[in-house]
Amino acid sequence: MEILQTAFMQRALIAAVLVGITAPAVGIYLVQRRQALMGDGIGHVAMTGVGLGFLLSTSPVWMATLVAVAGAVTMELIRAYGRTRGDIALAMLFYGGMSGGVLLINLAPNGSNGSLSTYLFGSLSTVSPADVTAISLLAGFVVLVTVGLRRQLFAISQDEEFARVTGLPVRALNLLIAVTAAVTVTVAMRVVGLLLVSALMVVPVAAAQQITRSFAVTFVLSVVIGTAVTLAGTATSYYQDVPPGATIVLIAIGVFVVLTALATPLARRRARALRAAEAAAAVPDAEAPDVEAPDMDVPAPRTTAGDVTV
Repeated sequence: MEILQTAFMQRALIAAVLVGITAPAVGIYLVQRRQALMGDGIGHVAMTGVGLGFLLSTSPVWMATLVAVAGAVTMELIRAYGRTRGDIALAMLFYGGMSGGVLLINLAPNGSNGSLSTYLFGSLSTVSPADVTAISLLAGFVVLVTVGLRRQLFAISQDEEFARVTGLPVRALNLLIAVTAAVTVTVAMRVVGLLLVSALMVVPVAAAQQITRSFAVTFVLSVVIGTAVTLAGTATSYYQDVPPGATIVLIAIGVFVVLTALATPLARRRARALRAAEAAAAVPDAEAPDVEAPDMDVPAPRTTAGDVTV
């Protein structure tokens, strides 16, 4: 295949597969916790890390990882301890992160707004061997956490109070989810960009939920959908010369629309089957032994506690 003949597309496809696996694997916990936009906020904060990477002439991916982790931990602490002004603090953190990234990258000797756009919207042609190495290591960490601790993470995502009663370290696990989400953002920024990474963490999960009824099946199907749309979007961007991040997200939304359309008649069929089963259960068994139907013209005598004999 032509797409596999060039080295930069080989690296892009590897990165796309890793992003397709990791983003929904973390996103399913964020969706369960009703924190679907957390990835978007982390993406804003990670911009400061990208700017620092250019300013200090170090790897923007690793620097963005460090800053994103610090920002995610701060966000989780604000969520846990913040009161009436917690949303204001988060807003300042998000906007400050984006503004800091723009300022720092323009102060860097080899930085420019053009360099910034590759991290904002993704760029397949600029994925370097060093980026693939960093993405692979970070993706390995994400998979290890999301799969190895899936029972504990599911428990705190459903009910923190119940998880705390059972003895789980809820605060530590909440911080771990935040750190894992931050790592996922930096994994995905070279493929879909920091502004669109949150969509890839949420849309495949939402699409899988349309036709699944258990957490395990949703987890697997969302990863399959994420991998499929990232590969399809990467191939489309190569052959049609369109932005990869936007293409991947639009394909994911298309999958969501299709599965939603398929799920509607399926849900109706399930509802009819459930009503039929309930109606069948309500009908008395005519073949039950020693049971006489009461005379419908004569009301049955009422039994009180005093009429009961042993």
